[in-house]
Amino acid sequence: MEEKKNQNEIESVTSEEEGAEIAAPSGESAAVLTDSEKPLDKNVRLLSPTRMVLRRFFRSKLSIIGLIMIVALLLFSWLGPLVYTRWGETEVDYSGKTEYTYQLITVGEGEDAYSFYQVVETERQINSLAPLSGDHLLGTDKSGMDVFTRIMYGGRISLSISFIAVFAITFLGIVFGGVAGYFGGWVDNVIMRFCDILSCLPGYPIMLVIGTILDAFDVDSQFRIYYLMLFLTVFSWPGTARLVRGQILSLREQEYMVAADAMGYSTTRKIFKHLIPNVFPQLIVSMTLSLGSMILYEATLSYLNMGVRAPYAAWGTLINIVSEDTNILQNYFNVWGPPGFCIILAVLGFNFVGDGLRDALDPKMKR
Repeated sequence: MEEKKNQNEIESVTSEEEGAEIAAPSGESAAVLTDSEKPLDKNVRLLSPTRMVLRRFFRSKLSIIGLIMIVALLLFSWLGPLVYTRWGETEVDYSGKTEYTYQLITVGEGEDAYSFYQVVETERQINSLAPLSGDHLLGTDKSGMDVFTRIMYGGRISLSISFIAVFAITFLGIVFGGVAGYFGGWVDNVIMRFCDILSCLPGYPIMLVIGTILDAFDVDSQFRIYYLMLFLTVFSWPGTARLVRGQILSLREQEYMVAADAMGYSTTRKIFKHLIPNVFPQLIVSMTLSLGSMILYEATLSYLNMGVRAPYAAWGTLINIVSEDTNILQNYFNVWGPPGFCIILAVLGFNFVGDGLRDALDPKMKR
């Protein structure tokens, strides 16, 4: 009987210890554990901020579609000419109509002389505006050059110029905006007033003047677009500088900046190691959205014959042919339609990616 009683007491104590996590003793208020106080499951794995952003980004179908568009255009522009090597960027197809003349040739003298006509090739014309075929997948343009090949090389110019210009604009905006937002006072006033002056300048008229100057100095048509985008960068960084300045004005009062001051960090370290990295999410979104606008800007300059000029190709230059001949606009969609479609794909792709990054980097987004 005594052993049985002891066994019952042991089972009672065990059951009380097991039930202690479920219910509190009578007479005491029940303690509710918050999510942070609950013990973590060993099988639960915490995600880093980067993985959380990527997870949110790839949940969006439009973001994935935009990324596929951009990757496809990059592969088409840079790897395409390495695969499709039948025609070069400026190579002309001379397999068009050939004209012949008959030339009278006399051999010998006197009674032994005899004459005959020899067929002579006098002119070999270019294969202008050829239809779609196995030799020319998208036909040829007015100059007899392969349209498909020129679209690939044109993508290299349009995409590379857009990336270079956006990165340069972002760099200048980070430097001037970071300095203005951190120091404030007269430094902020000087930089912001300079930004106001640059923002008031008309873009396209200045590009026209610069294009005329480049023509006067006889700048190579292949590189003139790079000079134009360089000048465009000089006039376009104030928007990014204002964005960086506004973010830094709010971030420099945070607790971690007070701690950085107490640690005696240098000004350069506080700006570029503590403030700028916290502005990067907004900068990434701004850059991706600006890439689409920059492609349209480059296409507009090339269409107005201010950018890349023949025989070199850019997407805007390939569309410019319709302004010279309305017959091409009406009857030869294969010449100007595909480069226009590439511009649409590039702009939509960068806008989709920019929207996806904006949602993924937003800490208020729950899904």
